[in-house]
Amino acid sequence: MRVVVAGSSGLIGTALVSSLRSDNHDVVRLVRRPTTGPDESRWDPNRDRLDTSVLHGADAVVNLCGVGIGDKRWSGSYKQEIRDSRISATDVLADAVATAKIPVLANASAVGYYGDTGDRIVDEDSAAGTDFLATTCRDWELATEPAGKGGARVVNLRSGVVLSPHGGMLGRLRRIYSLGLGGRLGNGRQYFPWISLEDECNAIKFTLTNPSLSGPVNLTGPAPVTNAQFNDAMSRIMHRPAPWIVPGFALEALIGEFAKSGILGGQRAIPSVLENAGFTFRHNTIGEALAAALN
Repeated sequence: MRVVVAGSSGLIGTALVSSLRSDNHDVVRLVRRPTTGPDESRWDPNRDRLDTSVLHGADAVVNLCGVGIGDKRWSGSYKQEIRDSRISATDVLADAVATAKIPVLANASAVGYYGDTGDRIVDEDSAAGTDFLATTCRDWELATEPAGKGGARVVNLRSGVVLSPHGGMLGRLRRIYSLGLGGRLGNGRQYFPWISLEDECNAIKFTLTNPSLSGPVNLTGPAPVTNAQFNDAMSRIMHRPAPWIVPGFALEALIGEFAKSGILGGQRAIPSVLENAGFTFRHNTIGEALAAALN
């Protein structure tokens, strides 16, 4: 296939591009800086600038754009940046996909779509939540509609937390746990929707080549765990005690609004669509995923 990837320099994008190329697919990266090679094309979604000729002959477009939701404290301006970095890029790409008649658009989203679900199991048929992350994900997915109306098969990739050996959330936690400072966050009963980086990339590729898949697809491991269970698994894999408890009020005071919805809340999300379509996970448990990433 010829695949155009936006957001290709991020944690997931870098791994996906490498994985696609290892399977002998032709990959074109959309970048916002000056290009450094023939496999790159510069674009500026904030100014609605995209050379649509780069899409000619493409079999699929993958959009992974979006600033990190936990990179900064949620001020009003940063919340707007979280939304704009996702929705503006999707607006531009969805229109371009429709115009160029690209067969497939795989567009990033997140299981934050469901809001804080407590211990209730949710799959792709579950309703959207009402908090900031949920409404952002809802609007993010709605921005893909022009591509669908133009005839593309649109897949909304509702990812959980991606466990990577190369950084991200796990990179920060690794340092904390190595010092013996790991522990439960809040009451520890909130669910933690996870997926290994390898399974994330393989699942995205699976959606590109499986014509039966469209609409929302949960990219999460098949066995969601609570924060307390995740803490126990980290402690075991890192061979370090993790006895501490960080009170919820302390997290909210330190981090702000993100702590409530992104850390003290969670989703018990299961990947029903992937499993029903026959996708095989490489890492089926949190222990397997952490061992692969940390060892």
